Amino acid sequence: MAQCRQAMAVALQGSRRMAAWAGLSVGARNLSTSSCLQHVQPAPVEDAAPSAAAQPAATRAWQQELGVIRTDWTRDEVAAVYNTPLLDLIHTAANVHRMYNDPAMVQRCTLLSIKTGGCPETCNYCSQSSSWSKETGTKAEKLMNLDDVYQAALRAKDSGSTRFCMGAAWRGPSQVGKGQWERVLEMVGRIRGLGMEVCTTLGMLTPEQAKQLREAGLTAYNHNLDTSPEYYPKVTSSRKYEDRLETLENVRQAGISVCAGGIIGLGEGQLDRVGLLHQLATLPAHPESVPINALVAVKGTPMEDNEAPSGLDVARCVATARIVMPRTVVRLSAGRLNFSFSDQALCFMAGANSIFDGDKLLTTANNDRNEDLQMFELLGLKSRPAFVDYPSGNDSSKTFVSPEQQAVNSGCGGEAKRAQAVA
Repeated sequence: MAQCRQAMAVALQGSRRMAAWAGLSVGARNLSTSSCLQHVQPAPVEDAAPSAAAQPAATRAWQQELGVIRTDWTRDEVAAVYNTPLLDLIHTAANVHRMYNDPAMVQRCTLLSIKTGGCPETCNYCSQSSSWSKETGTKAEKLMNLDDVYQAALRAKDSGSTRFCMGAAWRGPSQVGKGQWERVLEMVGRIRGLGMEVCTTLGMLTPEQAKQLREAGLTAYNHNLDTSPEYYPKVTSSRKYEDRLETLENVRQAGISVCAGGIIGLGEGQLDRVGLLHQLATLPAHPESVPINALVAVKGTPMEDNEAPSGLDVARCVATARIVMPRTVVRLSAGRLNFSFSDQALCFMAGANSIFDGDKLLTTANNDRNEDLQMFELLGLKSRPAFVDYPSGNDSSKTFVSPEQQAVNSGCGGEAKRAQAVA
């Protein structure tokens, strides 16, 4: 394994894409606690991520294996990456980004809340929890009907989105009736029939539910870890971190691409951000997508007074994610409304290659679509088409067959045809 990694590293470092990084002096890459972010309030000693100076072996390992795909990262190594002086970190991440991605290609995705409010979970950042619905003013609504969701997907496609994401304020499909679940499965199939990638976030899944979503044509399933395992009890009391990991494994085993990331600004320390990224980078396989969200504090929630992270905070997390998960799509998700074009440009340079498109997320405001188009033109970005190869994706991200063609295949080719259609 070590010899294989070394060979890969040598090959990658010999490429033209790595030329700029190879020319940097060793001194420019040395890490120290004193060279960490200046805009972040200094963390208490016990909360600070371990400095690279205290982890020389870890530092050497990740610098020598830039671009190598690995799931055995240590926390010390991830901390060494995270604590790199910001400009050096962005530069390194930009070079890794170019090994596997077109740096000008950014996917535009649309997110729709198909079932709002009334959620039994107690996520302290979320306005949809029934525990503080009076304070937030969020009313429990019924699951949207199929035609309304389909029309929303059509509008999103016409506007340039290539991935349509649907969220339901459920603990999981097990809490709802068969009719609602079957309606969601039909939504997935109909929207996939438009030639769009389809993602859902519906709470915790059983293996059987994941299998049904796969058969319906789901591209990816979003289930964020939110933060580090250690800080998670301060985020919610209604479920455990292990519950999240179990759902991710059920999704992966069903052949669906995993979309899992976190939220910055929950009151976590620097070490928790390292812990989140370490957890994601050491899953059995890197996620197809890692959304990096900046908290949008909602009045009436327990976290209403939390300070929003800066654009540089998010850029540091994006860059670290890009280095430790080189082939994953890093999605610059919620919270962009507070970021300037310059903030977002730094994130794209660091390896972000997706945004949410449209003026609303689940329940909070998002950037104006026209402003995003202006930003794309200014930065020379282009929209990523649907079903471009996802190197870290599961089978569901790699091919597309419409439901109509699936029906034809299943009627005249037996199990092999059906398997091909579902893939």
